[in-house]
Amino acid sequence: MCTVCGCGTASVEGHGQAQGHAHHHHDHDHGHDHDHGHGHSHGHGHGHGHDHHHGHDHGCGCGGHHHHHDRAPGAGADVHYGTGAAGTSVPGMSQSRLIEVETAILSKNDEFARQNRRLLGVLGAFAVNLVSSPGSGKTTLLCRTIRDLHDAPLAVIEGDQQTALDAERIRATGARALQVNTGKGCHLDAHMVGHAIDSLRPRPESLLFIENVGNLVCPAAFDLGEDAKVAILSVTEGEDKPLKYPDMFTAAKLALINKVDLASACDADLDAYEAALRRVNPAIEILRVSARTGEGMAQWLDWLRAGLAAKARPQAAE
Repeated sequence: MCTVCGCGTASVEGHGQAQGHAHHHHDHDHGHDHDHGHGHSHGHGHGHGHDHHHGHDHGCGCGGHHHHHDRAPGAGADVHYGTGAAGTSVPGMSQSRLIEVETAILSKNDEFARQNRRLLGVLGAFAVNLVSSPGSGKTTLLCRTIRDLHDAPLAVIEGDQQTALDAERIRATGARALQVNTGKGCHLDAHMVGHAIDSLRPRPESLLFIENVGNLVCPAAFDLGEDAKVAILSVTEGEDKPLKYPDMFTAAKLALINKVDLASACDADLDAYEAALRRVNPAIEILRVSARTGEGMAQWLDWLRAGLAAKARPQAAE
C-alpha cells in the first residue's frame, strides 16, 4: 500500500495523518530562509481494481503479487511474472496501462524528491536512505553510528508501519528523531519525508539519516531526495539476497555487510556476499561492519564524513 497512489494513510509526528484516499492540499511555511517549494497539492485516486484471487497491484511501482493456489507441487515449470514492457503482470491490465500508472505515480514522487533535494542542497546536508529487509540490524547500526559520531550535527527520520519503538531508541542516543508510521504502506515516499524534514529542520552541513521501512522491494523505486541509498545486508540473511532482490542493490551506492561478527556462527562466506552484490551492481561500494564489535565502523564513518564534506563544500565556496 502506498500513500503516493492513494491506498493507505501515513502518520508523521507533528503532522497527524496524511490521508492517502482524499484529495488534500498542503501550503505550509517551512521556516527556512530559502525556497523549499513543497506547497504540496495533489489528488489521489484509488482505482486499483484489486483481484485478490489471482493477484493485485498496489500501484507503487512494486508490481503485482501473484499466488499459485491451484498449482500442485512439482506441476509444470516455474511461472515468471516479471516479463513484458512493464516488467510485471496484473490481470485485466495491459502492459501499456501498467506503464502509464507507474509512470504517473513515480513522477509525482520524483517532484517531491526534487524539492527535498533542493532544500538539502541549500543546507549542505548529506542525506542517507538506509534500506534493508527487517531484522538486518539497521537501527542497532544507526545507534552505534550516532554514538561514534559524537557531537556531529545530525537528525533521523524513522520509517515503520507501526509504533515509535525505533525512534525512541534513536532518541535515547541523544539524537533528534522523528517517526513516520506508514500504516499499511510498504515504504517511505518523498512526500512523507518532506513533511518530516519540515518538522526536523536539519541544521546546515549536517547528516540526515532516513531509516526506511524494512522491505527489499518497494523502497528501491522511490527517490526520497537523498544523496545515496545504503543497503544493509546481514550475514544471517544469505548471500543470495542481492540476486533475488536485484533492484534494491542496483539502486544502492553502498552496501554494508552487517553482523560480520556472526559470520562463523552462520557459516557465511563474506566473499560470496560481495560477489553477489557486484554481480547485480559492479559499481557498488562494499564495507563489512559489526555494530556489536565495531569492526568496519571507522571506514563507515569516513564514508559519511566524506559525503558530508563534498556536499558542504559548494556552500563554503559561495
